[in-house]
Amino acid sequence: MKNPQISFKGVRSSKFRHVYGCGARKERCYENLSITRNAHDSHFCAVNPKFLAVVTEVAGGGAFAVIPLEKTGRMDIHMGRVTGHRGPVLDIKWNPFNDNVIASCSDDCTIKLWYIPDEGLQSNLTEWLVDLHGHKRRVGYVEWHPTAENILLSAGFDHLIIVWNIGDGEAVNVIDCHPDIIYCMSFNWDGSRLATTCKDKLLRILDPRTGKVLEVSHGTEGVHAFKRYTCIFYMIYLLLLGCLQETPCHEGSKASKVVYLGDSGRLFTTGFSRYSDRQYAMWSERDLSFPLRMDTIDSSSGVLFPYYDHDTHMVYLAGKGDGNIRYYELVDDAPWCYYLNQFLSGSPQRGLGSMPKRGLDVRQCEVFRFYKLHAVRGLVEPLSMIVPRKSEQFQEDLYPDTPAPTPSLTAEEWINGKNASPIVISMRRCGAVRTHKPVVLKPREQQLITSDRNNERKFAFIAQETRPDYRPIQQGRGGSVDTSPEDSDTGDTSSPLDDDDSTDTDLKPSLSMDDVRVLTGRSIRNRGGPITGSLGRPVRTLSRSTTFAEHLMARGIPTRRSCRIDYLIKVLEAQAKPSVGCRDDKNPSC
Repeated sequence: MKNPQISFKGVRSSKFRHVYGCGARKERCYENLSITRNAHDSHFCAVNPKFLAVVTEVAGGGAFAVIPLEKTGRMDIHMGRVTGHRGPVLDIKWNPFNDNVIASCSDDCTIKLWYIPDEGLQSNLTEWLVDLHGHKRRVGYVEWHPTAENILLSAGFDHLIIVWNIGDGEAVNVIDCHPDIIYCMSFNWDGSRLATTCKDKLLRILDPRTGKVLEVSHGTEGVHAFKRYTCIFYMIYLLLLGCLQETPCHEGSKASKVVYLGDSGRLFTTGFSRYSDRQYAMWSERDLSFPLRMDTIDSSSGVLFPYYDHDTHMVYLAGKGDGNIRYYELVDDAPWCYYLNQFLSGSPQRGLGSMPKRGLDVRQCEVFRFYKLHAVRGLVEPLSMIVPRKSEQFQEDLYPDTPAPTPSLTAEEWINGKNASPIVISMRRCGAVRTHKPVVLKPREQQLITSDRNNERKFAFIAQETRPDYRPIQQGRGGSVDTSPEDSDTGDTSSPLDDDDSTDTDLKPSLSMDDVRVLTGRSIRNRGGPITGSLGRPVRTLSRSTTFAEHLMARGIPTRRSCRIDYLIKVLEAQAKPSVGCRDDKNPSC
């Protein structure tokens, strides 16, 4: 007779069981970079869909290199760098809503914001956008708010966290409830809570607007931590500040890191045990008295950095000086975390940068991408984490809607207490979405102005589903088609789809077979030279020196292929429909 309490334990089914890491080829790497040798516990690398930023080693002051992603291979030793800091650069972070703005903090107690042009740096950049002063000691970490625009946090070795509004260049709040050096900061999904780790081995969850901890917990390690300072007035000071919940994170003396697990209400920490074993733990933000799970990894000495992917619910662990990257899958019930596999390599890493989700290659089923700073060689190597799939179609289960580079709140709205989830876009249509937002600093008003109105409209259009309109032109928007021959002599080269305020009266429904070949061509050859169709045959143009763009603009045809198809459908329908009341067979307009 079978025991009903004994259940079959087979292999757990998961679509991420076979995720593997793939390093880039040599021609796709970035060589000849003098990577910093600073011992600070930071990534020293920041990536977005436009640029790769790496902190470099210099003789005096601090500098970091900014490289366009497509510029791979061997770097010039005299390449342009950002050289405005007077001390070593300790941390860099790209603005999540502007791919051309990067924040850096340094040993000179300042935080600076820089604007990088689209073509990269041709020479050393020494002029910053904003220079923030407020820390009395060196600044170790910076963190951008995930949903509010122009909100930046900085943590210094003076035990302070300062919340900045970079649009005005002023401090919104100063959080002073840490008695020792701050190791890490992490926002939750909507930016309403902030998790921090400190040298006093405590994990805190703060309200970034007020600096107060949100829940109460008492533990023996917390009592020992208080006794370490042997001052009852310090305990009263913490209570007056509102620090109500403090609980031990990891008992080791080395640095511990924390990351918020999206909107799940849980946290993931890495640290060391009292025997210097590396371990990880999962916590619930509602109760930090005891971890949901704590497990030992190994006995190495490098600090572990957690990287969380909210779309796949996977967390990657990579340590400084290690050659491997472990990854786990997180679930909503016990045991909370499952080990999947690890990526092994023979060369140790000095730091890692992670690409935002909107910059991944969905055609290769790439779910995460690292940029590995080699510790021995001056090399930055892209590492892709790939889910093996046979189909080349878009995998909806791997790519849910991901945060868009558009803020859901302004700085003033967030400061006044408003919260909002990130704006999301579909990975099916976005591909590698890049932002183009020029930033201007007005010295008289002391404000940072971002010209992003047109970009917000573009991202809103990308997030929408394409719905073609096959109605006749006269019924589409109430316009009428004018086929008079005088229109061709007006010199108007504007396209009806280039401006949102245009009407269907701009359409010129006089198409030749050459225009049809150009409109329906799969590819366009020789953009700057003679024009050929999809079959390689020459297309008749206005003159021999006419380029492809001039040829389309002269006929009022949109330049983008997707717009040309819609244009062709509308014009052919207009030509096929006879004029009302026309009875003359000799009239070509009938």
